[in-house]
Amino acid sequence: MIAVLNKLLTSEQAKNYKRDGFVSPVCVLDDKEVADYRARFEAYESQNGGWYELSKGQKLYLIQTWAAELASHPKVLDAVEDILGPDLMVWGLSLFVKDAGAPGYVSWHQDSTYWGLSKPQVATAWIALSPASIQSGCMKMLPGSQTLDQRPHQDTLAADNLLTRGQEIDMEIDDADGVFCPLKPGEMSLHHVRTIHASEPNRGSDRRIGVAIRYITPDVAQINGEKDSAWLVRGEDLFGNFILETPPKRDMDEAALAERDRIMALRQGVLYKGVKASPAKL
Repeated sequence: MIAVLNKLLTSEQAKNYKRDGFVSPVCVLDDKEVADYRARFEAYESQNGGWYELSKGQKLYLIQTWAAELASHPKVLDAVEDILGPDLMVWGLSLFVKDAGAPGYVSWHQDSTYWGLSKPQVATAWIALSPASIQSGCMKMLPGSQTLDQRPHQDTLAADNLLTRGQEIDMEIDDADGVFCPLKPGEMSLHHVRTIHASEPNRGSDRRIGVAIRYITPDVAQINGEKDSAWLVRGEDLFGNFILETPPKRDMDEAALAERDRIMALRQGVLYKGVKASPAKL
């Protein structure tokens, strides 16, 4: 039997992902790349009145070239390929920014709760553009929780909760069972769509800037809406389950903005299906 060699992850890292539902840290960006991506993110932020409004809804890579470049970065894709295989689509990209001293947090949850994806061939690459330390509110994971089925969640719509619906998993979790995943700038973690995870507020002195990129395999389908869209970044799509997206030629391109608006109308129906209150954010 011929051994399959990973493209980026070590055999130990791949084994840890399979066992624990996550692997961290994985180095993907050098110092120059990190500085460039952070500068471009902060320029986007200052030019558009803050990072949140335009980046909500998980499709920032359709209107910002730096986000598209990061989502299709060869090292990031190599690591994700080691987990999901050679055919990869970007389904979403979310920013998780915690300013120093800000109350923002993420409750214990599974990513799969409201995404409407048909199977768990889904992984998140969480890339740090600034230090994500325990003090600054790095992610913490519940090892082995990816083996659980989808668990019920409660919508809180809490203002300081960075999740779309402020969702919290409906089960008792001992915080002491969580494993912190600190990251240096340029490092990332990978986690399974059903891995239970959370993060605390930033009690540090620098911003905690994280970019969470959601990857799926083309055989996954959307079951909470008539049609969904994704960007084929590596390999082939032999299934046609998603409208294929195109990255922007330049930042805030008018055609790209129009396409994003069309896609966001579809996505809103997916993310808020069944919500029992008026959402504060998308």
